[in-house]
Amino acid sequence: MTGKVRVIIYWSHDLTMLSQQLLKQYTADGFLVIENFASHNDCDVLRMRAEELVDAFDPAEVVSIFSTHEQNRLTDDYFLTSGDKIRFFLEANAFNADGSLKYPKKKSINKIGHALHDLDPFFDRFSRDANVRELATALGFDKPLLLQSMYIFKQPNIGGEVTCHQDSTFLYTEPLELAGLWFALEDATVENGCLWAIPGGHRSGLKSRWLRSDQGMKFEVYDPKPWPENDLVPLEVSKGSLIVLHGLLPHRSFENKSERSRHAYTLHLIDAEAKYPADNWLQRSASMPPRGFD
Repeated sequence: MTGKVRVIIYWSHDLTMLSQQLLKQYTADGFLVIENFASHNDCDVLRMRAEELVDAFDPAEVVSIFSTHEQNRLTDDYFLTSGDKIRFFLEANAFNADGSLKYPKKKSINKIGHALHDLDPFFDRFSRDANVRELATALGFDKPLLLQSMYIFKQPNIGGEVTCHQDSTFLYTEPLELAGLWFALEDATVENGCLWAIPGGHRSGLKSRWLRSDQGMKFEVYDPKPWPENDLVPLEVSKGSLIVLHGLLPHRSFENKSERSRHAYTLHLIDAEAKYPADNWLQRSASMPPRGFD
């Protein structure tokens, strides 16, 4: 697992120039690294707001462990009905054998999801900033919608791995028009669990879908070959950076065994003209459909 990011783009308000750079690099690699996209102050505001939300959360109400090993979530209604709510998911390594927490609550949270951008004013304001709207336009979204959001903590010492995957496996659209926006709220390095991606891997097509069926959640596999993980490159970025991920890009992160957290905020964009199937795991109520930037 070696290699470096080849191009880093610095955020500019010259949208014409940015669009040319964006589309060329995005088409080639399936991801973009944009430095200085968010201010350090905006990053700190989101971190403080996430801390307030966790302080108000009572883990005794429900225990849901986040894992990318999807068989662990087949019957987790708390997770499967979180598409239009703010819910809290704990680290798998945060528990003792008797089910009690090894660490304080705020050090045991894996993530918050999946409608922060609609239900919390701080995340709403950040998510619908003019720069994010301009970026969506530059990426080619004619009628962008903000489908889901997550605040990811990647806790020190116990932050779990996220296995290699494509976002379109879980948020499938027809045609395949999905982009993930990954905002680094702290420096992300190899040591504390930065993202890794396979450059150009988005051109290999969709390998599987995770979908609802009469028997519960299941994987529909189209290509069983394992990911060529030797081709992964680390996407180390500084606080305030944005990584844009094509929906078909294979990417992952490893465990955080360091003493430093790696907080990040993510958004997923789809186009209003694309079909969003009813058998996708993430669904929203009719009274709360996905919204754009208005």
